[in-house]
Amino acid sequence: MASLTIRNIPDEVHRALRVRAAQHGRSVEAELRNILEQSVRPANRMKLGSTLADIGRKLSLTDDEFAALESVRDTSPAPAASFE
Repeated sequence: MASLTIRNIPDEVHRALRVRAAQHGRSVEAELRNILEQSVRPANRMKLGSTLADIGRKLSLTDDEFAALESVRDTSPAPAASFE
């Protein structure tokens, strides 16, 4: 897991983070992880696979048709991009 160091945080920001962390029963570090996660991964994000499956069901695919599509789906990881 990656580490991140943030320097030169103003004292009033650090105090506010400590207060916020205490209100949530977390350490400042845990509070910052939560803030960062919430800011880059909003709860209402669209998940493409789930959305496509929902569309297929709305188009009245039968369970057998859906199973047939799933059986031929390539689940191997995509190859890494090459920039050479």
